Order: sequence, then C-alpha cells, then structure tokens
Amino acid sequence: MRVALLQLTSGDDPAENLVTVRGLIEEAAAGGAEFILTPEVTNCVSTSRSHQHAVLCHEGDDPTLAALQAEAARLGVWLLIGSLALKTGDADGRFANRSFVIGADGAIRARYDKIHMFDVDVSAEETYRESDGFRPGTRATLAETPWGKLGLSICYDIRFPHLYRRLAQAGADILTVPAAFSHVTGAAHWQSLLRARAIETGCFVLAPAQTGTHSASRGQARRTHGHSLVVGPWGEVLADGGTEVGIITVDLDLSQVAQARRRVPSLRHDRDFDGP
Repeated sequence: MRVALLQLTSGDDPAENLVTVRGLIEEAAAGGAEFILTPEVTNCVSTSRSHQHAVLCHEGDDPTLAALQAEAARLGVWLLIGSLALKTGDADGRFANRSFVIGADGAIRARYDKIHMFDVDVSAEETYRESDGFRPGTRATLAETPWGKLGLSICYDIRFPHLYRRLAQAGADILTVPAAFSHVTGAAHWQSLLRARAIETGCFVLAPAQTGTHSASRGQARRTHGHSLVVGPWGEVLADGGTEVGIITVDLDLSQVAQARRRVPSLRHDRDFDGP
C-alpha cells in the first residue's frame, strides 16, 4: 500500500489553497500513491472568525470538498481530506472541523468531526480557544478501505489516548492524525505523542501536517510545526516531512500490524480496577 502525505502551508484563501492541493494530489498519484492524505484545515487556516464567516461554506456547497471528490474519481485514488473548516446549522454559528474519507469513485465514505477542542494557553503571547469558533464532535469514526480500517482523529485528539485505544479495539489498522500543530507544542510533543499512540495500539499512524507561517488577510498569522510523520506499529518513525511544503511517500506493509500485536497483545489485556 503506497501512501502519500501532503504537507501544506494553507493560507486564509480557500481558492488559492485548492490550487496547491490539487497540484500535489496529482503529483502524488503520478508517483503511484493509492491513498493520499491532506492536513487539518486544508481549505482555510485563519484566526479571524469574521473572515471565516465570509469565506467558509456548508458541506453541501463547499468547493474544496467537491473539487477533491472529483480529483479522487479522476485519478482513481483514495483521499483523506484531513479536515475542512465548514459552516453548520448551529444556532450559535460555530463551525465544524470535519475530516472526510473519499473513495476512488469520489464518494464520501466517512466523516469525522474533531472531538477535542484546542483551548490552551501555550504562553502569554500564544493562546487558543478553538471551542469559541468550532463545535466539538461527539462520535468516534472507523472507515473501511481496500487495505484495512482507518481510525479517524484530528490534531489535539492525539493527547487523549483512550480514543485511539477504542478505535484499535474496534478494528483500526491505521490511525490518521491530520494536524495544524502549534510550533511550540509541536517541537516539544508531536513526535512523542504520535509514537506513543502507535506503540499503544499496534497501528500505523499517518499524520499529515500544516507547516510554517500561514498568510492572513485578517487576524493574526499562525505558525505551525510541520514534520508530517508516518509511524510504524512498533513505534518506529518511517518518514518525517521536515518543514517544507511537499509530499511524503511511503510503502506500508499492513501485515506488520498483526505482527506487532502478536508480540505485545496489550489490546486484549484490559482489566477493571478500583479507585482512585
């Protein structure tokens, strides 16, 4: 199974971002990739709620989603759209941070709304309140593919290991963690968290990431960590995308999932306990 992770520096103009993404998807497909993954908020990285309200769309009207579905069908590849920022019908006007699995026929095979919101104070100068603009999802998601089952997640979810254990025990072979990880927390925690989730579950972990400083017509420009990673089920880093925009291509042997779980069958060793 050949996978390709796209590393992007998406700005706050969805039309411009789409041009870049389509070109990289075509290049990845030409290189033999069967499954191509994009990062979190592929369509729009913005800290301005007013700008988001001006440029974002509902799922049924979103031009990025429609275009990438058409690309998947044209090229005959599977896509993970790491996430799109989308309008919802919520009375409070909050958006959805939604991941999509697209089949080689262009059909949507699964959706996942990010469960855990990034509400943190990294420093006095760097604070985030994702829940002010985005409503959290409520349901974990598995997706069937020709190669095995995907367990879907997004970015800050990576700090909540119980989600990944549930996905693995439900049959996930591959965990997807598209991200726009903070530059500060990424340098400290990104690789360690991804390797830990792979080791704990015996899954491959595919984590396409945003990177660099993101152009902003309104609001403060964001900076993200990059370093898209592919991690094997034994916890080994198979590929690291560094900090440049581009494509990371890796061939995966899915039999390694069963091998890792035979060696350390911890997914079957849960026990009830008392306390604290």
